[in-house]
Amino acid sequence: MPKDSALPSRNGAASPGKEPRTARGRETLRRLLDAAAAEFGERGFHEASISGITRRAGTALGSFYTYFDSKDSIFSALVTHMSQSVAAAAAAAVAPGSTGVRREREALAGFLAFARQHKELYRIIDEAEFADPDAYRAHYMGTAKRIAARFDESVAAGTMSPGDNEVRAWAAMGMNVFLGLRFGVWGEEREPDDVAAEAERLLRDGLGPRG
Repeated sequence: MPKDSALPSRNGAASPGKEPRTARGRETLRRLLDAAAAEFGERGFHEASISGITRRAGTALGSFYTYFDSKDSIFSALVTHMSQSVAAAAAAAVAPGSTGVRREREALAGFLAFARQHKELYRIIDEAEFADPDAYRAHYMGTAKRIAARFDESVAAGTMSPGDNEVRAWAAMGMNVFLGLRFGVWGEEREPDDVAAEAERLLRDGLGPRG
């Protein structure tokens, strides 16, 4: 994975009890996670190997076991790591004070940009459904919870109409997931801001006839 698109560092991504305690350790962990993203993204869970991860990371095999117990453990850590990174990218794209459907537009644009940089995201999350169902469920439950919390804040601020924000959050998340697949992974012919603007219009105006 190119250096400038590396996933953000997450100290808690190592196996329990193996979290790095030095800057050098955190850098090694980041390299292992970046390498794991490339390995699992290209080869899939079953074909990926620990030796492939360490080769991509440029680290010794022993360094892997300093932070992870097995291939399963680094995959689980990677799913959590990528889920956190998606959340961070969406949050970073939101302007201070932004609220309502405008905030959802900005968060979606941030996610689309992230998906373009990390096309392996979809394969890794999809494989987690079978390789690590708990992490797969936690990813989507956590994402929907964050969206619902934003909706709750917007309703309280008077910038979004009241409604069942759990249902609305899952509907919005489904839209975002497939927009990311179509305009982040499968093709980049549309600008993320343009795609997000159309999604904003959908959230704001709905699909019913007006006038």
